[in-house]
Parts: sequence; C-alpha cells; structure tokens
Amino acid sequence: MARKGLSSLSVQFAVAFSRALVKESIMFRIRRIYDDILPVNRFALDQVRQILKERFPGLNSADIEKIPELLTNPLKHRFKSMLYVAEDMKGTVKGFAVLSREPELKFCYLDYISSSMLMEGRGIGGILYEHIRDEVLLMDNMGIFLECLPDDPKLCKDPEILKQNRARLRFYEKYGARPIVNTLYETPVSPGGDNPPYLVFDDLGQGRPLEMAQAKTIVRAILKGKYAHLVSKYYMDMVVNSFRDDPVLLRPVRYARTVPVQVNPCRGRSARIALVVNEKHEIHHVRERGYVESPVRIRTILEELESTTLFQRLPPRTFSEKVIREVHDAQYIEYFKRLCSLLEPGKSVYPYVFPIRNAARPPKELAVRAGYYCIDTFTPLNKNAFLAAKRGVDCSLTAAHELLKGHRIAYALVRPPGHHAETRSFGGFCYFNNAAIAANYLSRFGRIAILDIDYHHGNGQQQIFYERSDVLTVSIHGHPHFAYPYFSGFADEKGADSGTGFNLNIPLKETITPEEYLKALEHALKAISSFNPAYLIVCLGLDTSKGDPTGTWSLMARDFERVGRTIGRSRFPILVVQEGGYRTRVIGINARHFFFGLCTGMWG
Repeated sequence: MARKGLSSLSVQFAVAFSRALVKESIMFRIRRIYDDILPVNRFALDQVRQILKERFPGLNSADIEKIPELLTNPLKHRFKSMLYVAEDMKGTVKGFAVLSREPELKFCYLDYISSSMLMEGRGIGGILYEHIRDEVLLMDNMGIFLECLPDDPKLCKDPEILKQNRARLRFYEKYGARPIVNTLYETPVSPGGDNPPYLVFDDLGQGRPLEMAQAKTIVRAILKGKYAHLVSKYYMDMVVNSFRDDPVLLRPVRYARTVPVQVNPCRGRSARIALVVNEKHEIHHVRERGYVESPVRIRTILEELESTTLFQRLPPRTFSEKVIREVHDAQYIEYFKRLCSLLEPGKSVYPYVFPIRNAARPPKELAVRAGYYCIDTFTPLNKNAFLAAKRGVDCSLTAAHELLKGHRIAYALVRPPGHHAETRSFGGFCYFNNAAIAANYLSRFGRIAILDIDYHHGNGQQQIFYERSDVLTVSIHGHPHFAYPYFSGFADEKGADSGTGFNLNIPLKETITPEEYLKALEHALKAISSFNPAYLIVCLGLDTSKGDPTGTWSLMARDFERVGRTIGRSRFPILVVQEGGYRTRVIGINARHFFFGLCTGMWG
C-alpha cells in the first residue's frame, strides 16, 4: 500500500485549478485561524471539517476532529499547525489550507489545500497557495514540502487518476515546486502498492540549494511526525539513507513554460499590520502655548510608517455611541457632547472648580461643571473635542474588528489619546478610553489583557475593569509619587471583588536604564502569559523616550525595537492603540522601530 496518512490524501483531491480568477478583495478574504475560542472561528472550523469529509472521503474521522487540537497543542503533534481559510464576508468558507511548521528546522509541510465542492475550478486553490507562500517566506522558512501523487504510469495504473496527478504537478510546477529525485521516498509501504507520493519541494523562489544533510533531517521529521503510526523504523531509515545527492536534485521542468510565480511576503493579509488612522484628529487643535498634544504627533508617526511595507492602511468605520455607553457614564457623554456643540470655534474651557464636597449636585453652568467630570486643570474642552474623540473610538474599534477578520496585529493611530479617561471623567488630554472600549468590545470573544506602556499610569483601564476578571489590566509607569496622575498606579492596587488579582501595576523609579525597563516588561508579559488572553491590547505611549517633555526616562530607538520584539514574542493577536509621546523630533522614528520589533517578535 502507498502511504495514505494525514498528508498524502491531501494531494489526491487537493487544489482547485484556476479557470476564472477570483479577486480576493472583492469576493472573499483569507485569514489565519489560531484556535476555536471565538464563535466565528468555531463556525469556520465546522465548515473546514465538512469540506474534509466531502473532499477526503478516505480520511479517518479522528484526524478530521483533531484539527482544533492541532492548532492549540503543537508540542503533542511535533509540528505547529496553521489553518488558513478563504471565506466570504458572511463567513462561508470557500476553501482552506492546513500547513505544518517545524520551527527549529524552519520548514513548512503542506497537509491539505482544497476548495469546497461548490467552488471547484474557481481559482481558490491558486490564491490560497500564493497566500501561504507569501506568509511562509515572511516567517523566515527555507521552503514548503508537500506530497503529490505520481505522474509516472509505472507508479499509477489508473489512467484517470494519472491524468489528475499530472494536473496537480503541473499546478505546483508553475510556482517552481518540483519532485525530489534519486531517492526512495516514493517507495510503497507494502510491496506492489499503487500510487505512492512524490516529495515535492518549493523553495519560494529563494534559489538556495537543499543540502543533503538538511534534507535527511527534514525527511526524518516528516516521516516521524506524519507517518510514525504507519511506517517502521526500517522503512524510515531506508528512505532517509537513500538521499545521496548533495545538494539534493529536483526533477527537471516538465510542464511549465513560464517564469515561476514570485513570492511577495508583503501581500499576506495576516502578516501585515492593519493601520487605521483618525483622519479627523486635526480638528482638535488646541493652540495655547505649552499644549503638547498637537496634530504634528500623528503626522510625524504616519510619515515614518508609510516609508515601510509593514502596514495595510484601512479606512475607519463608524460605530454607534452604544459601544461608548457600555464603558462611559451616559451623563458624562451627554455633557461632553453638549458643551462641545455650544462652544465657539477656537474657544476652550478649562476646569477650575472641582465639587469634591458635594459631588451629588453638579454646578448648573456648563463651563463650571467641567470640573465635575475632570481630574486636572490642563485638559480643555472645545468645539471639536467630542468629534475627534468619537472618531478615535471608531478607529480603535475598526482596528479591533480587523483582528476578528484575521489580522495578527492592528494599530489604531489616534489622537486625542484615551488611557486616562475613566467611566465618568476625562483628563490627561483624554476624553474617551479607546483601549478600554476596544477591550470591552472584544471581550465577547474571549479574555482580554491590556498592557499599558505609556510613561503615565493607565488609570482609566484600571478603574473601568477593576472589578472584572475577564480583562487583565497591566501598567508599567513612573511611580505616582512623582508622575501624573499621582493618585493611582500603586503596586498594592490589585483589583476588587471578582476582579481581585486581575490588575497589575509596575511603578518604576524616576531614572531607570533600558535593561530595568525590559526586566519590568518581562514581568508584565509573564503575568499576561499566565492569564492567556484571546487578545492583547497594547497602549503605546512613546513618552518613555529620552527627552520627552512629560517623562524622565531615556529609551532610544533601539530600545523601542527591543520592547516591540519582546511583546511580539507573546504571539497573541495584538491591538496597538496610540497614547502619549510628545517629543515630535523622534516620535516617528521610535514608532517605526517599535513596530519593526513587534513584527520580528511575532513572525520570527
């Protein structure tokens, strides 16, 4: 018999071939599924299992049912499995691919790639394969190995199956993937077995030769990981020892007459950062001398980011105020909206009376009432503050929604910032808590962790989630003895009631080294890892930079890269929400280094 385990069946029915190319951006999206926690993922996995049953009728039902476990328990199955689905905007799966990655040897093995029965011949297979090639290269892998049934009549006796086998090998050959020759890999497990698979290698256009020693190690890993239940040690040794060409030889081109399709690692959707920018931030421009929260902050960051290929810019959607009311007090929202609408252009109202003696009776005059909702004297209200803050929320929620659609990292580049805004108060240049609203929105899909790395304590998230156990709030900041907001951020504030133990403050000294900061970051990420959230939200404050007018620390561009890389290694889906950072001369450079590090950590 031929080997017909988890992988070789994949080539029997594998790819839907291109006759009518489908535009991904119009008809469907491709996203990676990491687990079965989210309802949207469970729905997709149910459809993938159904396609497997239809397209791979000889596949063991136990192999079909263990797909979710393959995604979440890589150590048990030797490889790290990755599932990509092509689905329409309603979540109907049109096709899928299952890819196994061996992180130490840095190669991938294609287990399955298939369209649904209804989409056969519509080009889904080709688009899926191009997508995974892009992402495999981005993850710094040497190439993709896969199995294809033979196109040699001596190995395949059925003329109809032989015709199908030739079509599949023709498909892969146009990408430069060809069978490895001069080995015994296609030896049937039982003498006389029909249709044994070739081992095909796609080097992703890198042009690097496959060395014999490397190939032997990889083939042994494939046989042990995929066929240990089927082949003997003798068979395994026989196949591995049959590799004698150095470098290993691939079969000459037989079908393709054109240059192989090139890989573009910046094309993969989930491998790029979804960037959502608050295009209305400039309407909130306070021109008073010394007001550092200015529009140039966003422009400077955006200029640096657009010089890279890391981002996919997306327009913000408009969300209902209902999502804000789930986090912020309704009376505060109405006051904020009403006062801003009544103010004249260019006029700002600053709080100056704070009714701490009788908070139950707010002042009648709206301008005076600002102190009823504010925590400081330097955060103004003006005509466009509400509109800009609301659009910041829209951007944050749009970016959060992109994580649900398959992006691994999303960035809401917004101002005004939000992490000092509490349930019924504003301050620290913040009006609505963008990160908290996004966290509350995502919490319906699983547990959420918020990591605030702004120089100042994230008092807003702490207060909003202080009694909740489904959102872990972590903040690394200057000690409140000397740093704003002064009244919160102490290490003994750990949460209350059901939220006890789900708030972690890491206050640091006025002067620290980058190494001390990274040590604190490792401590924070250890707590987050133990919590094991479905999503991680990072409040990105760049005011930890050397020379920032609101901070006392001295992180440089290379340190921000290390910070990003350390966070990226957590491998959780990450939403980054912009907070502080006021030294405009370096803010863009620091942001670019942070995201470069974040991608390196995530995909390295």
